[in-house]
Amino acid sequence: MPTDTPAATGAGSVLPEIPEFAAPGRVAPSLRGKVDWQDGEIVELRAETPRMLTVRLALPVWNAHVAGQHYMVRLTAADGYTAQRHYSVASSPGDTGHIELTVDRVDGGEVSGYFHGAARVGDRIEVRGPLGGFFAWAGDRPALLIGGGSGLVPLVAMLRHHRAAAPGSAAADVGVELLACVRTPEDLPYRKELTGDQVTVVHSRVAPPGLPVGRLTPEMVAPYAARAVAEDREVYVCGSTGFAEAVGRMLTRAGVPPTRIRLERFGDAVPTDR
Repeated sequence: MPTDTPAATGAGSVLPEIPEFAAPGRVAPSLRGKVDWQDGEIVELRAETPRMLTVRLALPVWNAHVAGQHYMVRLTAADGYTAQRHYSVASSPGDTGHIELTVDRVDGGEVSGYFHGAARVGDRIEVRGPLGGFFAWAGDRPALLIGGGSGLVPLVAMLRHHRAAAPGSAAADVGVELLACVRTPEDLPYRKELTGDQVTVVHSRVAPPGLPVGRLTPEMVAPYAARAVAEDREVYVCGSTGFAEAVGRMLTRAGVPPTRIRLERFGDAVPTDR
């Protein structure tokens, strides 16, 4: 789902050029090469928003993922043509035996088009994973999460992982905050979960009664950035290329070291799936 690029400080304000973000990896690297394709069975299809659909899959071979990792999905037509896309895992690492992938409907998207138009409970889908290590969060350090649109998917996995930690454990005691940026209330996925003191929702086009409307600004990011610096938080930013890079500039301008920031970007308005 396209998201509005966060706003600059004011008229004529120019944010610095995007730096190279390279947070040192601490979690296990990608399992690429160690996992095989397998057929997952669709056991539930759940609409999150008018454009986002959660697909719950039961896996015959389940490898515990780290929040922030993804799976490859492969569809094969009767004539042998294949289409592959990667989707971040939305479910908690503790959801044994299952994964949930939230699929954004992309105009002209082959794989998202199948899920939104033809997929049924009981269908079997080829998947491979979990993959990816750079954007993964092990849950043992405080974190600031900032996402826009479908970029919220891996961040929700992190939030679910944190909330599922046993009370009193080290994982439960680390600080986690989420800034969720959407255009309208109807565009907010996981609506029942994205509540509470941990979560702030920014509405750029239409907001619920009594809440402000507007894009994410450096002034809004500043207090979160200050806490991230004070608590040495890892910062995870996911969204469209313009969104992620604008947020990255805001964070560095607010004093967050680039080495603490991990950006996950995806292209805008292209006929491919995420």
